[in-house]
Amino acid sequence: MLKGAIVGFGFIAAKGHHPAYLGRDDVEIVAIADVSPARRDAARAVAPNARLYASWREVLAKEKGLDFVDVCTPPDAHAEIALAALERGVHVLCEKPITTSTAQALKLVEAARAQRRVVFPAHNYKHAPVVKFALDVIRSDRIGKVRAVTLSTFRTTHAKGVPEWRTDWRRDRKTSGGGIAMDHGSHSFYLTFAWLGSLPTHVTAKTLTIDRHWDTEDNLNAVLTFPTGYAHCFLTWTAGVRKVVYSLQGTDGALVIDDDDYELTTSVLSGKSRVEKGTIASHWMDASHTQWFDSLFDQFKAAMQSGDFVSRELREALACVQIIETCYRSSAEGSRELPLALDVLEI
Repeated sequence: MLKGAIVGFGFIAAKGHHPAYLGRDDVEIVAIADVSPARRDAARAVAPNARLYASWREVLAKEKGLDFVDVCTPPDAHAEIALAALERGVHVLCEKPITTSTAQALKLVEAARAQRRVVFPAHNYKHAPVVKFALDVIRSDRIGKVRAVTLSTFRTTHAKGVPEWRTDWRRDRKTSGGGIAMDHGSHSFYLTFAWLGSLPTHVTAKTLTIDRHWDTEDNLNAVLTFPTGYAHCFLTWTAGVRKVVYSLQGTDGALVIDDDDYELTTSVLSGKSRVEKGTIASHWMDASHTQWFDSLFDQFKAAMQSGDFVSRELREALACVQIIETCYRSSAEGSRELPLALDVLEI
């Protein structure tokens, strides 16, 4: 039985992570920390046996025998909490992005290696059933070699935090580290890594702030260049609909995903294309993504058990932070194409 602590009991912890833990028989959440008294009351209601704390520092100082901490705070606190946990010999599961700067992410990688403890990102979109289907299509060679992908994420607004604590923190740069690129970019970027079978070498990007009430961008256009092809990522908080639309374009076909629906075209080279349409329930409308959590946690648990402290998942999380940071630089420099300097797989 693994003993864990949740730090930050906002929406994703209360509606996503914690309910998933309750459904498992191999983990117990023994402590929960949140700065908001109202959120601690909410935690007490659903986790009466967990010890409650007003700060993550109290958790690390007072809890003995913790196996891991699950960091569900806003991004500005991720690096500090994760580094402190590693110093105390505790594994870390961390919401995306793992940090708000490449320099901080590199420190986490170094600390994970030095302390021999896992830092694992919550890259949960990989675990959506329809996304797993896409990877199966690639591996089975049904559409040939993938040369281009597009990933469009439409939202009507930024994701709202809990009403008891700064509902609009995602639009405050000091807390969030950025706008939609920082908040949602990781999901698009790590999917491109899997679908194109490599990491990007260059990026060009344009950020836009349509709602000028905030100091963060609400739209991102980014083109990533890979050794194997390219990807176009579009993210928006100002759409009239909530939806994801992905396309994977191969040498012998294509796959288009529209939320749970897919259209698979194969055998293009033979001159007789075949079109298959279907639906794979993936619960895209449920922002908690609880259904995807077991698969993610199984990977985290396996990394802890095998001693995979600096896993490919962590390196990909570092790559995501580097891309986000470079997107901001590119946009500030007139959408100039910029190289991604780090070879994260060598780190």
